[in-house]
Amino acid sequence: MKLAVVGATGLVGQEVLKVIAERSIEFDELYLVASAKSVGQKMKFKDKEYTVKSIEEGCELAPDVAIFSAGGGTSLEWAPKYAEKGTIVIDNSSAWRMDPTKKLVVPEINGHVLKIDDRIIANPNCSTIQMVMALAPLHVKYKIKRIVVSTYQSVTGTGKDAVRQMMEERKGIANGIKVYPHPIDMNALPHIDSFLDNGYTKEEMKMVNETRKILGDNTIGVTSTTVRIPAIGGHSEAVNVEFYKDFDLSEVREILENTEGVEVQDDVKNNVYPMPILSHGKDEVFVGRLRRDESQPNTLNMWIVSDNLRKGAATNAVQIAEFLMEKSLVY
Repeated sequence: MKLAVVGATGLVGQEVLKVIAERSIEFDELYLVASAKSVGQKMKFKDKEYTVKSIEEGCELAPDVAIFSAGGGTSLEWAPKYAEKGTIVIDNSSAWRMDPTKKLVVPEINGHVLKIDDRIIANPNCSTIQMVMALAPLHVKYKIKRIVVSTYQSVTGTGKDAVRQMMEERKGIANGIKVYPHPIDMNALPHIDSFLDNGYTKEEMKMVNETRKILGDNTIGVTSTTVRIPAIGGHSEAVNVEFYKDFDLSEVREILENTEGVEVQDDVKNNVYPMPILSHGKDEVFVGRLRRDESQPNTLNMWIVSDNLRKGAATNAVQIAEFLMEKSLVY
């Protein structure tokens, strides 16, 4: 079993390595791959030192599985080349998510769609993953008609430089690094990714299109507003979901409590509800503030929080690799 992590020096790549160690993923060889500026750099993993390889060298080594966290452009160019070598690429970028020939996978929900000839597998957007983790079991029971979601997303979703911008602003450093078009500290930016002709951002449309693809239902109405906030630790989402069937709130809670990977934190009398500061470093999707929408029937309000670098990216990708190995889909 030869395993490669492409983009190993980035925020998500480093988190992938943490998850591999924590989950004791078995491999015979590990290749750490990064951009040209990082080639030759030394990295430690489980008390062993590795030399960072170029993406070309990583491809020639023909790993069995490669987890890509290196951006859409890199994935578009190199994922097919790795696949030609027989590698299964699990890609964290948006490059392949809506390609009709590629699977978009959250293992707990639709891992069953994976086949032995899938060479490029797309990892969904972080904000989509945590939402569908909570909604998928409810969709099975009540059938979703429409979703209205507003997100409050951590700066870690943009990368190391975004975290640096926020911290420099917090320290009052003038003329520091600028990743966002406006200050992020003590602010909220209703602008994640670029704007499209319809007035929505790419991030907002990802949530629309990916939700339908993962749940396998193009009839679901989805509208989204995505906002970047000065938080580290995870993304938060206010979700309003309308079902075709009526529901009992206690049954909704029971379904969520029995859903793998979901943890209910919903005790408002004791101020217990999900927060990004508490989700940091954890793999679960946390759900709370469960309540009926009193303005219309069959509609539920919920608050969903998850560490965007963990279940929203690294953990989900590693879980896909685990699923492939468990089902003997790696050869």
